[in-house]
Amino acid sequence: MIWVNMHQAKTHLSRYVARVVAGETVVLCRRNQPVAEIRPLPQPPVEPRPFGLAKGAFSVPPSFFEPLPDEEIAAFEERGE
Repeated sequence: MIWVNMHQAKTHLSRYVARVVAGETVVLCRRNQPVAEIRPLPQPPVEPRPFGLAKGAFSVPPSFFEPLPDEEIAAFEERGE
């Protein structure tokens, strides 16, 4: 962990960002009092998520494929009867 004053951080920002990218944490101070912390963001996973993680967790009933009643279609289309 590195402690730096604001002026020093503004002057050498790219140097401190490079250290943050390398995994260090930078604490910003105002008059030697810590006020903020700069740390690396978590990296997204490198491998893509596999397909089928929820396989067998639920099933679609046959009624899902039946047409909707006219009242529900009217509600979606906002038309009066």
